[in-house]
Amino acid sequence: MSASPSAAAPFENKSPRGIHAAPDNVDHSHDKDHGHGHGHDDDHHDGASHSTLKGYVTGFILAVILTAIPFWLVMGNVIESPRTTAIVILAFAAVQIVVHMIYFLHMNTRSEGGWSLLALIFTLVLLVIMLAGSLWVMYHLNTNMMPGMMDHGMHTPSS
Repeated sequence: MSASPSAAAPFENKSPRGIHAAPDNVDHSHDKDHGHGHGHDDDHHDGASHSTLKGYVTGFILAVILTAIPFWLVMGNVIESPRTTAIVILAFAAVQIVVHMIYFLHMNTRSEGGWSLLALIFTLVLLVIMLAGSLWVMYHLNTNMMPGMMDHGMHTPSS
């Protein structure tokens, strides 16, 4: 059975440009919005929250509060123990980092498909490993290289 010429015509490529060439009826001008980023609109549809003035003001107020409270704790000598004061200040610093990441860097689980949050978690894990490893090595170097210093000079050589 042979196919009629009209039935085979839609499948034939009579164009000398090849099979992957665009059809002749396509408008190639960039005056139209064709949906792949040449426009200057701010509607990215990537899931990231684009903050408003209210969001920036909220973040700024939280950042000021999270800075003023530790300043007051130190300057007013509110907590007697320096170690406890340092721990409280570090806690406020961690909260302030989170405020900055949410309100100013717009990091959340929806932005960039969650990859920015995953990269942050990976960075934090590496940071904890490096800091803990460095502290462990320094402690053991101090213990093993300076064994006499650990006794605080209590032993005097006998004559």
